[in-house]
Amino acid sequence: MNRFTTSRGEFDLTRFPEDPRDPFRAWDAADEYLLRHLDDEQTDLSGTVVVLGDRWGALVTALADHRPVQITDSFLGRQATLANLERNKVAGEAIRLRTTGDAPPDRIDVLLIRVPKSLALLEDQLHRLAPHVHSGTVVVGAGMVAEIHTSTLSLFERILGPTRTSLAAKKARLIFCTPDPGLPRGDNPWPRSYPLPTGIGAVSGLTVTNHAGIFCADRLDVGTRFFLKNLPRRRGPEHVVDLGCGNGVVGLAAALGNPEAQVTFIDESYQALASAEATFRANVASGTTAEFLAADGLSGVPAGTVDLVLNNPPFHTHRATTDATAWRMFNGSRAALRRGGELWVVGNRHLGYHAKLRRLFGNCEVAASDPRFVVLRAVKR
Repeated sequence: MNRFTTSRGEFDLTRFPEDPRDPFRAWDAADEYLLRHLDDEQTDLSGTVVVLGDRWGALVTALADHRPVQITDSFLGRQATLANLERNKVAGEAIRLRTTGDAPPDRIDVLLIRVPKSLALLEDQLHRLAPHVHSGTVVVGAGMVAEIHTSTLSLFERILGPTRTSLAAKKARLIFCTPDPGLPRGDNPWPRSYPLPTGIGAVSGLTVTNHAGIFCADRLDVGTRFFLKNLPRRRGPEHVVDLGCGNGVVGLAAALGNPEAQVTFIDESYQALASAEATFRANVASGTTAEFLAADGLSGVPAGTVDLVLNNPPFHTHRATTDATAWRMFNGSRAALRRGGELWVVGNRHLGYHAKLRRLFGNCEVAASDPRFVVLRAVKR
């Protein structure tokens, strides 16, 4: 836990899930710069304040007295916000928490944007928010210098209005935008769809839907393609989890390959879950059931209730390159699986997941491999 010192007070903040070994703070210089700018400019925060993309709730916690609306694509970020509000005993009950799929407030008077890694997600959200800002709306973006590019500024300019940037401070930069309600911004290009290639099993040639911000939103990534070619062939009633589902193509393949299976799609991204549900509904007969769950791994699944977990774990989370997410996924899978249940994992060879799985499950075998990827199978004994 670290203390975030601002002119509005001092706040004890953590990321989520809380881990005393986590070396990363729940805020950065861009958050500090943005709050300092609001103070220096004496920005009127009496109207509707919207905070888009607040990573771990630092901005919302510091601005809680103004009852901001938080819009986030991250379940982890949302949980961090709730925990930080409660920890600091600020007016958390007044905060309105919304996801990127929820309707924005009708009128936005101050729009604060933490620039996301995904330009597609920024484009989608600016399109969604643009009809709700007015000529007097204060729009301020914030990010580290490495996160703000010419293409970032072009999106603000094209969708909202004239845009300029601040000087850099502690490797952070602000974006100032003056909304032009009459700007001909065109249609929101998201979500998008594309047909899957042939030769990848049950989903060959089907169409997938991708909302903005998900991994490989314009094509099937090579790791998933390899996984789809080597999924286990199973029959009969069972509970299958597509863990870290993205657009849901792996869970869809499991559902089509075994129509008696109950499939649960899990991701921490609300955009990913929306993609998975759209993909599933478009390709599976109506009446076929599935569950779509925003969660930290398998934390929302009762222990001992799953027969098969299919997982393509990320090796980066919120810009940090780490295997912590994969390790939590593997631990959660072991807890959720029934005895005899299986975890199937695809990953780059160099990540060494086999060692972790062998340590955790006591066994691990290679189900398939090529020069770049490996599919591993671990069984809960």
